[in-house]
Amino acid sequence: MTEEILGRLFIDGELSPGKLEIGDGQIVSIQLDRSLWSHGPMPIVAPGMIDLHVHGFAGCEPLGDLEGMAGALARTGTTAFLPTLFPAAPERLGGQCQEFEVARDALPQGVATPIGLHLEGPFVNPLAAGALPVSDLAEPSVQALTAILGPATGSGRGVANVTLAPELPGSLACLEELKRLGIRASLGHSRADPAAARRGVDAGAAGVTHLFNAMSGVAHRSMGLAGFALTEDTLYAEIIGDLVHVEREAFELALRARGPEGLCLVSDALSGAGTGCEVFHLYGRDHVVDDGTAYYPPTQERPERQLAGSVMSQQEMVRRLVSRGVVSLPEALTMATSTPARAMGIEKEYGHLRPGARADLVMIDDTDLSVKRVWVGGRELDLGLPESWTLTE
Repeated sequence: MTEEILGRLFIDGELSPGKLEIGDGQIVSIQLDRSLWSHGPMPIVAPGMIDLHVHGFAGCEPLGDLEGMAGALARTGTTAFLPTLFPAAPERLGGQCQEFEVARDALPQGVATPIGLHLEGPFVNPLAAGALPVSDLAEPSVQALTAILGPATGSGRGVANVTLAPELPGSLACLEELKRLGIRASLGHSRADPAAARRGVDAGAAGVTHLFNAMSGVAHRSMGLAGFALTEDTLYAEIIGDLVHVEREAFELALRARGPEGLCLVSDALSGAGTGCEVFHLYGRDHVVDDGTAYYPPTQERPERQLAGSVMSQQEMVRRLVSRGVVSLPEALTMATSTPARAMGIEKEYGHLRPGARADLVMIDDTDLSVKRVWVGGRELDLGLPESWTLTE
């Protein structure tokens, strides 16, 4: 049985009127038809969004309720994601990865697909830890990496991406081991200069974690990892789209330097995202929400509040970026769909509208950019919100 969907189809960076047919979980056919303009306003039909960096959503976390997190994300139009774990001692982190694998294998149909884990550490620079707990960081070594991923003949315990700092002793050996195992590596939480970043790329790094945040920056006589990422076309750079983690001017700089094809829009959302909460508790700390962003409240040791993650979905970030004139809608959708798919090497199935691709689709209102309908694997979801959570406006 097939279903026909009409709208302005997002294909190859452009919005064109047409219709697509889905069946057996895949896109069967696509037909562009300019005569459909005569039908009046049409909704936008795009591939499901792909979030490469998300710690939680709707009160759920990868290790506590992966199914709840995956279901809630799908209802916002994010149909594939990398559940992201905070640092921990290697042996403990390895156990958490095994726990994730078990939970992923038990997921039902009709929820967002966890492509694999993103480990944000523990092999990062304590001087660039940002909101990560320094006490949970570890010195990079292949032995420690093996404690996390398990034996080389195993599955890698579901890990798809590891963030590390290339300037730390032992990091290059870890990068080479990750490359050998077929696990993607990102540079981040780092004080690397361009030379150290180049060594990281040569050893196998393919990405940069939340560009500009928790890394050496951009200065005309001291270019850091951020500056390197703006000029290194082999790296896909994550960028948080709340316009707080990265202010408008810096976002525009990144867009001009790399284009939407080099930037992956990520939420970096915490479990308080999508709940409407103004305060939530996570990992033993309170988080205060302001303008779509989570902060640690001031303390005696730190009199100013500290930036943590976001509490916005990718769809909310698309809407914010477009409504404030920072990017066009095609640029925002590119950063949320096809670019992350290419970054992870899954573009044949995800992130594109093309025959044979997986039928993960999102229909977006053409005026307020709200999500109207979502399909995961060809199955349309009921977008009624569970009582436990509501979308943040």
